[in-house]
Amino acid sequence: MSKSSRPILVTGSAGFIGFHLTERLLDRGETVLGLDNLNTYYDPQLKAARLARLETRPNYRHARIDLQDRSAVAALCDESRPRQVAHLAAQAGVRYSLEQPHTYVDSNLVGFVNILEACRAAKPEHLVYASTSSVYGANSKLPFSPHDSAHHPITLYAATKLANEAMAHAYAHLFAIPATALRFFTVYGPWGRPDMALFKFTAAILAGEPIDVYGQGKMQRDFTYVGDIVDGVLAALDRPPQPDSNWNSAQPDPATSGVAPWRVLNLGANRRVELMRYIEILEAKLGRKAQINFMPMQPGDVASTEADVTDAREVLGYAPKTSVEAGISAFVDWYLEYYTGRPTAA
Repeated sequence: MSKSSRPILVTGSAGFIGFHLTERLLDRGETVLGLDNLNTYYDPQLKAARLARLETRPNYRHARIDLQDRSAVAALCDESRPRQVAHLAAQAGVRYSLEQPHTYVDSNLVGFVNILEACRAAKPEHLVYASTSSVYGANSKLPFSPHDSAHHPITLYAATKLANEAMAHAYAHLFAIPATALRFFTVYGPWGRPDMALFKFTAAILAGEPIDVYGQGKMQRDFTYVGDIVDGVLAALDRPPQPDSNWNSAQPDPATSGVAPWRVLNLGANRRVELMRYIEILEAKLGRKAQINFMPMQPGDVASTEADVTDAREVLGYAPKTSVEAGISAFVDWYLEYYTGRPTAA
């Protein structure tokens, strides 16, 4: 199989970010092999609707496979020999990890080693995989930098993602698989996940129901529009890392490696927005006021997040450009059209 005919494998292609990434890859003329099991963690009809859009595209092929199915993942990659791999499939959600820990181990650890083993055999040019801002855990130094410690995760979800970074480093070192971890910061936008705050707030406000606002509304998040995230993923795919010639093993930099083609980058908006401001923007777009139940912080939550994107800017040319106002507006327009058939919001 020639290099030019080898597809790009996107795992989680019917998921939120994977769907947007796949559309953008297809738009630029790539052949994409999507992998997604369409599980029931959230509304499978939403996942099916995303997939239906992708399957209208002639350069898209879908494989409905569980990441935990070692032989199926290996066979798929052996047959397709993907040129690049964007691994976005995972069991997401901080709070769900408190209820279903084994699901995270099965998907995020077992599933990830199956992807690594498939890459070991297929030898793609680059493995780019989703990590999370949650890995910073108990670290309160802002903005979060990939060069700072992330060794104190406070949820199992974050711990599995931090483990992915370590596992990928080992495979990059042992088998020369170029690997880039992208730590995503609170991604939102059209076709988003129903378990995320913006989705839940919009549904409740439109239904005249109260919303639960944790941390008394004082929490701050680096809300990042999905289109900006996809810009970063696309740029990362085309720029595989090399071992860092300036790396010092006596004072190891956690974001790079001197012994492996491996790195860690943040993808965020590089700004903190207070949760109440986020809600105010949503209220203005909907033309309705929210009924708010103020609640204490939940287990696994942190007070603030903000991404230092200096490295992503220098390495990838990453430049997030979508304001929170524009991003929320785009989400609401999609939500109203998808769920009510109305073309735009008030």
